[in-house]
Amino acid sequence: MTPNELKTALSTGLLSFPLTDFDAELRFAPKPYAARLEWLMPYGASVLFAAGGMGEFFSLEPGEYADVVKVAAATCGQHTPIVGASGGGTSLAIQYAQATERSGAAGILLMPHYLTEAGQEGLVAHIEAVCKSVKIGVIVYNRGACKLTAESVAQLAERCPNLIGFKDGLGDIERIVQIRRRLGDRLVYIGGMPTHEIYAQAYQALGVPTYSSAVFNFIPRTAIEFYNAYAKGDSATVNRLLDEFFLPYIEIRNQGAGYAVSIVKAGADLVGHGAGSVRPPLSDLKPQQREQLKLLIDRLGAQ
Repeated sequence: MTPNELKTALSTGLLSFPLTDFDAELRFAPKPYAARLEWLMPYGASVLFAAGGMGEFFSLEPGEYADVVKVAAATCGQHTPIVGASGGGTSLAIQYAQATERSGAAGILLMPHYLTEAGQEGLVAHIEAVCKSVKIGVIVYNRGACKLTAESVAQLAERCPNLIGFKDGLGDIERIVQIRRRLGDRLVYIGGMPTHEIYAQAYQALGVPTYSSAVFNFIPRTAIEFYNAYAKGDSATVNRLLDEFFLPYIEIRNQGAGYAVSIVKAGADLVGHGAGSVRPPLSDLKPQQREQLKLLIDRLGAQ
């Protein structure tokens, strides 16, 4: 798949990022992971992001990460495009990017570099180096320590033909509008806020039509129902699902730091598709929180 073909695939339909399966010793479990992807594929996500934030990218060492992407590409690549990940300092990010390309993925989601804040010049140099190290498409994730300005994104788009996407996880409306107006259709724009369904309508008004869904990992039918209603302008269905599920869901999610991943792993376990515990420094939901989530899923009546 060429970068432009991936850009087209990313521009419509629901996107999602599967959990990474771990065994009881928190080792990557390839067979359960392949089974998870096979379960999710028929529900119709247009692109799957393997070993991304929801897949606990930052807890995976490079060789292990490559194994995750290889399994995803082998399982889904003929039917659903797979986007891998990259992150960390520039040298390490290039290694991840090249491993992703070798593993058969169609593209890369470039995660924030690391803890230290960096100036725009450094961010541009970092992202440009990663883009130029591969031929597949790159989506930059604007979140955490990576806060790009419209001018920086414009420079990168001019220098890097394979930079095809901008995913936002900051929620800075002024920044999004500036970038969207400056770059137009040069990039595909993806919503990447935690539980983005809450933000989807607002982002749509900003010219960001697609988003990645975390809850697709355990209630895929409802995730697709919500996306279809959102895409068609069916406000009644959107508001019903916000009230019945998503708003109560984020109340549980907000009870603990890092629960954006932990609650999804708990949800997958509750519907019979467990992926093991999260790796430290993340922690699993407490029993009371799991029970709250179970009641919410049971009340929803969809998986």
